[in-house]
Amino acid sequence: MLIATVVVVAGVWWGVGALKRQFAGYFGPTASRHAAAHPSIRPRTEARAEQTAPSQSPRPISVATGLPTPPHAPRIAIIIDDCGNNLPMDELFLPLPATLTLAILPLSQHGRDIAEEAQAAGKDIMLHLPMQPVSAEHNPGPGAITTSMTDEQIATQIDEDLASLPPVPGGNNHMGSKGTADPRVMHDVLMVFKAKHLFFIDSETTNASLGAQMAREIGVQTAARDVFLDNEVNELAIESQLREAEKIALTRGEAIAIGHPFPETAQAIAKLIPEMRAAGIEFVAAETLVR
Repeated sequence: MLIATVVVVAGVWWGVGALKRQFAGYFGPTASRHAAAHPSIRPRTEARAEQTAPSQSPRPISVATGLPTPPHAPRIAIIIDDCGNNLPMDELFLPLPATLTLAILPLSQHGRDIAEEAQAAGKDIMLHLPMQPVSAEHNPGPGAITTSMTDEQIATQIDEDLASLPPVPGGNNHMGSKGTADPRVMHDVLMVFKAKHLFFIDSETTNASLGAQMAREIGVQTAARDVFLDNEVNELAIESQLREAEKIALTRGEAIAIGHPFPETAQAIAKLIPEMRAAGIEFVAAETLVR
């Protein structure tokens, strides 16, 4: 009888111990040891943290500007306006060892000639669309868009202007301090550009220009001029303006500079190309900077 009692007590004791070990295996330290032995099994909080962590490191901060560095080299687009009227002056820019964009006046004497020469030289081209200035003393030339035109006349004139040149990817305004500030006129111009999948760069000949703002609203790829290079036709002054464009590009990542077919402008650009490249500047087509 005593022996039987001992056996029963021992069995009960062993069973209780086994249950404790089993519960410990589900809920106790054994689970942690199991996870440690199999790294693929991790606590949910750790897995969630990995899933929500950013996939890329933030861009480094520039020591010079305190701003995030751009994902590419700082870029400058140089546009040479008013091409098409004086072929020898326009041709001064073709040998320059940098990407440039020639903005060509429609219906001009040498517009198609310089467009074809520029493309053969590896330069980019675009339409330099004449638009009405505030002062009647300034003549924008043939093919101009004026505020007195009807919607249909504006569309017809732009078609004629484009047809006078080889195919172009976009354009900017020539003069236009009155035309670009007129909502109806600017809307008409941009609707033609949108239908033809052209970009529009606002030369900003007036602070009242609606060009870039309306282009964004309508869905036309756009950008705006940052610097005029040669308001003062002096080589040293133009160099100073080029350095201003460089400063903007180094700070913001990009800049658009507009010059004109003067020998001084060509000479200043040629002189500063090596210096600007040494500063990290990349010269790009104007089309590259629209969005």
